[in-house]
Amino acid sequence: MEQHEITTAGPLLDSRGNLVEAGYAKKPLTTYGRHMVHSFPMRRKEWDSYLVVNGQFGLALSIGDHSSVGLDTISFLDFWDQWQVSRGAIRPLSLGATSLPVSSGEGDAAAHGRGYSILFRREEGKRTLNVHADGFLDGKPLDAQVELIGEPEESAVLHTPFDRPGQFCLNQKISGLRASGTVLVGEEEYVFDPADSFGILDWSRGAWSGRHTRHWAAASGLVDGALFGFSLGEGLGNSSAATENMLFYEGKAHKLSKVRFRIPGRRRLRRYMDPWEFTSDNSRFEMIFRPILDRAVCTGAGVAKWDRHQVFGRFSGLAVLDDGTEICVKDFLGFAEEAEIR
Repeated sequence: MEQHEITTAGPLLDSRGNLVEAGYAKKPLTTYGRHMVHSFPMRRKEWDSYLVVNGQFGLALSIGDHSSVGLDTISFLDFWDQWQVSRGAIRPLSLGATSLPVSSGEGDAAAHGRGYSILFRREEGKRTLNVHADGFLDGKPLDAQVELIGEPEESAVLHTPFDRPGQFCLNQKISGLRASGTVLVGEEEYVFDPADSFGILDWSRGAWSGRHTRHWAAASGLVDGALFGFSLGEGLGNSSAATENMLFYEGKAHKLSKVRFRIPGRRRLRRYMDPWEFTSDNSRFEMIFRPILDRAVCTGAGVAKWDRHQVFGRFSGLAVLDDGTEICVKDFLGFAEEAEIR
């Protein structure tokens, strides 16, 4: 499959609110603003989501504004003992009032409600995540302060249209951020060390309607001392100009064509905890994924809802960079998910 790379700067949308150019880029090149969007306001969807993990535990945070509702989530995951706790909050009729930044490179994102607060700050050379949640686990609060540094030179930026005029998705995945900081659950302290802790950002702005089944898989860590990761996706919008699939190696992005998710079981009878298979159309990504933990979250109300199985586990197999270099991984921690979004 031919992949169209966007290489010139300019506005994201034209005067009618349609994408000027569909495809992918390796860094943000276009300007976006809500005033450019002509689609019905209730179709607008925006979110900032961070995942920070090491081999033992992880923290997942999200602030979302889906116009009809705001959706915020806080999750803590223990990979060794195989448990997770997720807390979600709904803010009715957010209608863009969350005021998420129009760029992934600057601005703060914040959300708060009864018993919780989330703050993402973008500062010179770093990102900081601060979160508090009352009664998070067995009545004990959660408090976390995490710093992310080492922004890679390249990332995965997708300009994806939908089949209806004025509908689109602008998405950026940033992989391989070095993480430091602490998570306190009651008196129990969990420490992220930048030597073995990594963050991923999923940043999205767009407008679309209808129900979509989205697949996403990602991982970030060290392979033979080198920083390696990937982001794979399918199911959201028209991907004829470019797929969502990208490898990351030492700060550089390497584009993949089609990658197929083979999830055990039929759609309504999934066996998420059985091994998954990933195969590509040109043999550049061939992996087996063995699950250890299913973060199943169903959040939302009315016309905005996420029914999500984010399954954490370990990848083993082969990835091939643009220059033919083979990256072999074994028991590489990451996740694969299936989510129904409307």
